[in-house]
Amino acid sequence: MSGSAVSGSSHAADESRGPRTTRQWVILAVAAVVLAALCLVAGRWQWNRSEARNAEIDLVNANWSAPAVPVDEVLDGPGAVVPGNEIWQQVELEGQYVTDATVLLRNRPVGGQGGYHVLVPFEARLPGQDIVMVIDRGFVPLGADASRPDAVPAPPSGTVTVTASLRADEPASDRHAPPGQVQAISTEQVLAAGPDGGAWAEGRTVGAYGALRAEDPAPGTMLAALPKPDTDPGSHLSYAFQWCIFAIGSIGGYILLWRRERGALRGETVSAGDLLLASGDGSDADGVRARRPARDRRPTAEDEEDALIEAQLR
Repeated sequence: MSGSAVSGSSHAADESRGPRTTRQWVILAVAAVVLAALCLVAGRWQWNRSEARNAEIDLVNANWSAPAVPVDEVLDGPGAVVPGNEIWQQVELEGQYVTDATVLLRNRPVGGQGGYHVLVPFEARLPGQDIVMVIDRGFVPLGADASRPDAVPAPPSGTVTVTASLRADEPASDRHAPPGQVQAISTEQVLAAGPDGGAWAEGRTVGAYGALRAEDPAPGTMLAALPKPDTDPGSHLSYAFQWCIFAIGSIGGYILLWRRERGALRGETVSAGDLLLASGDGSDADGVRARRPARDRRPTAEDEEDALIEAQLR
């Protein structure tokens, strides 16, 4: 009974409101088109992110396991930057660590564990010249007071052969860090954070750093190895399709609303199922099956009950 009352009041409200004007339909149409356009823009953005992510994954897969090459085949001298297609390429460097200039990288957890990356400048000997490259030697966990690690294992001393994956220098960070620590692997900032500053390496640095893969000779104490780069494509592609569906739904919702009101003026009931399935006998010129007006149908038990109650109230 209550359902019939609500339905009746809703029907009465629709009748009192009357059909929408042409101006109202134009406003709704513009709103639907604008909403659909915004959804398509968002979908395009997610599509581009998916394509960029796939390119990153292809680069990792191509370079991560590629044989190591001498560093001067990629970085030919001071001031060189790593080419985009050489990121993650393994290179070999021969030289020595500048252990006194060790710096810690903050806020880079590994495997969900908080800690620090150990950054040590490395003087690599090239034919006729030297370069200085920062090596990310690995990970150490937080110490007892969480402000520093309990211990930082030293790198091998003397002449060392380092195998590392090349990474592009990160943009300098404007976030504060305690002495001897940095918030980004920017060569300039890493060297400046050392006890003696970075003047000793001036004119010999490169626009790249190395993620350690191996050292020869091996150090006395190994650091936790850096993980392989993430190759999860993420959800960008599915988000792109979802935004496209929202765009279609915006236009489809407008069409459904228009056809429902048009059908109501002709005494018809139009549903979303009618729009999708209407065909064959009984369909009108627009392909929507018209149902018999409510006044021609046989009264239901609920209708009879409502009529009796109304008669008693009168």
